[in-house]
Amino acid sequence: MSDARRKLPSVGTLLDSDAIRSLLSEHPRSVVVTAIRSAIDIARRDERGLGSPIDWGAAVSECISRLSVPSLRPLFNATGVVLHTNLGRAPLPDAAIEAVRNIASGFTNLEYDLETGTRGSRYVHCVDLLRELTGAADAIVVNNCAAALVLTLSALARGREVIVSRGELVEIGGSFRVPDIMQRSGATLVEVGTTNRTHAADYRRAITSRTGAFAKVHRSNFALTGYVAEVNVPALAAIGAEHGIPVVHDLGSGLLIELDEFGLSGEPTAQAALAAGATVVMMSGDKLLGGPQAGIAVGSRDAIGQLRNDPLARALRVDKMTVAALAATLDIYRDRDRALREIPTLAMLSASALAIGDRCQAAAAMLATNGICADVVECMSTVGAGAFPGAEIPSAAVRLSGDPETTERALRAAAVPVIGRIADDALLLDMRTVIPRDDEAFIRSVVSALA
Repeated sequence: MSDARRKLPSVGTLLDSDAIRSLLSEHPRSVVVTAIRSAIDIARRDERGLGSPIDWGAAVSECISRLSVPSLRPLFNATGVVLHTNLGRAPLPDAAIEAVRNIASGFTNLEYDLETGTRGSRYVHCVDLLRELTGAADAIVVNNCAAALVLTLSALARGREVIVSRGELVEIGGSFRVPDIMQRSGATLVEVGTTNRTHAADYRRAITSRTGAFAKVHRSNFALTGYVAEVNVPALAAIGAEHGIPVVHDLGSGLLIELDEFGLSGEPTAQAALAAGATVVMMSGDKLLGGPQAGIAVGSRDAIGQLRNDPLARALRVDKMTVAALAATLDIYRDRDRALREIPTLAMLSASALAIGDRCQAAAAMLATNGICADVVECMSTVGAGAFPGAEIPSAAVRLSGDPETTERALRAAAVPVIGRIADDALLLDMRTVIPRDDEAFIRSVVSALA
């Protein structure tokens, strides 16, 4: 019996066909060729269809459509996880988006001093705002918090020892482990204490002539409870002052204003961490701070100067769009009420369950008019990105009827995908993490996928 796959046309044959010539007039040749190869490969794998005539024009056109969809796409986060690492973490405030648009569209003074007409530094643009907001003497911005940690240890302790508690050698997202990242700085880690209990005496006993720094890593993605003990930053700073040892504090989430009134407590602010006596405090720009991905290090003038002069600083530097977005986000923090209102991350965290419920009721009613059965249920949202581990925020969600796995797949396939979560054998769309101005577009996407 002959193999039907031998009868499939070649790429060249299809390129010469009338159906494909029309596509060549609309799309780049390289795209059409790639689509033809993809269409032939699909036909080769689909043994059931090899005996039937194939509309190659339609098949190739469909492949072109798939190739034209960007890999990185916008979507709706209805998971209830505010800072969802897989979904891009913090959405930017409008002011930051506008700042990026203005800066990206032309040339800038990124590394040009307008007063002297000479070369400047990209590290000056956010420094004044960070000093004002954190009380630090100086600051530097790199491309993420892990980079800030590596740069700090490289500048202050390369070739020397860094003393750190075993209970703080955590693993973060993507199976990356803090000790592995720290060791890339060229420093040698000296672990002290035990997993659950570390005392000041443990640090004192570990000090040698090679000690370059004490490291304090905030356990931002889990909590230790029960029979536990740790040495806080003021106590470490006091020991460090006795021996001339700097204290570096990896704060993680980048909280700049307290959120206790919204039921979120236990996460230290950058100001508090510095006031406690840390030499350098490192934090993320795209977590609780609510800005772009960035690593921020604030601290003493001498220490930050060493970071700025370290060769790694150039490898870890940020681009003009990050600088613009971060500066615009930080500027909003000058007014606390404005920050809670305009920074999407803070607005989501501070929104009341009642307000979320009202939006869910409106959404369910609109879905019903389009023949989609849904109701509203109470649920719990979370912060995400390792911030406020264990904290839950009362919220509300639209509960969709039908098989949850089938519905979930359909929503992921929408033109603008909708990502929800399955709980209690139902698909929930928690609207705390849907930006309010997007409510109508969000509902249209659900309708287009399910109606």
